[in-house]
Amino acid sequence: MTDSATTGPDFLYCCTFDGHGGAALLDPQSVSQWSAEAGTLWLHMDVNDEASRGWLHNESGLEPVIVDALLADETRPRSFSTDHGLLVVLRGVNTNPGANPEDMVSVRVWIDKNRIISTRRRRLLSIIDIQEMLKEGIGPNSPGNFLSGLVARLADRVGDFIDDIEEHVAEAEAMMATQDQTQFRQMVSALRHQIASVRRFLGPQRDALDRLYRQPGDWLMEADIRDLRDEADRITRYLEDLDLARERTMVLREEFLGQLAQEQNSRMYVLSVVAAIFLPLTFVTGLLGMNVGGLPGLESPRGFAGSLVIMVVAAIGLVLFFRSKKWL
Repeated sequence: MTDSATTGPDFLYCCTFDGHGGAALLDPQSVSQWSAEAGTLWLHMDVNDEASRGWLHNESGLEPVIVDALLADETRPRSFSTDHGLLVVLRGVNTNPGANPEDMVSVRVWIDKNRIISTRRRRLLSIIDIQEMLKEGIGPNSPGNFLSGLVARLADRVGDFIDDIEEHVAEAEAMMATQDQTQFRQMVSALRHQIASVRRFLGPQRDALDRLYRQPGDWLMEADIRDLRDEADRITRYLEDLDLARERTMVLREEFLGQLAQEQNSRMYVLSVVAAIFLPLTFVTGLLGMNVGGLPGLESPRGFAGSLVIMVVAAIGLVLFFRSKKWL
């Protein structure tokens, strides 16, 4: 393995936009020779790489507060502008194989008039989408176009996740009466956890996008601002869909608890009726079972049969009484 300290930062992707949807790949060692005349520069790096972290601190020319934001371990979605550019922190659902979608992956992007620097700790498929589009010649042609495209692809995957959530909620609604109670409870709890996890970041992301197209600066064109406004509206609709799905899971939980309570009440009712019927029988057997002299029928050969008749008549009388009261 090559020592990163001698070879420089290991950029995940390094290119310049050609202005027509394509890109020219750059050697990481030639980044220092880049100039604005060569086209918009895009550097995408993994901040787990120490050399990349050192490059941001020492060679990027960014303000320390911007570098700290690009290297932060965990951040909520936000956006703010300076006199030199725009910082955007966004999150997308985790669509990596074997990962939980609600474990949202963050991407941090610095944009100025001629340069884009994006950082990540875990792979984000929306970034890979843009790389593939540049390879096919249909990618972004400016920093603002890059940002609006990234936001759109993040929103697309959020939309797919919400569609899956709604399908699972519909399945839970259809299977509530037939599914095992433990499995149903686990399913609803998992859905509520997923909804809460995604909504935790989707709300701030909507606010960040809402502020984004109002930021001053000449790195966003009118078309980019319009696209960002549309994406902010789409995130708002997704939030409303999540709220509706959450309400549906709450209704499901209440219906499940009500159904469970009704079943328990029914069982307790049956047990109470059975206990009431056997109460006089228990009284008679207890009374006749006392080991004292003078019990009626103790010396009679028909004493046992008489006791049975008394108990049967008492049981039938109670059943008829319950039926007359519509308790049975």
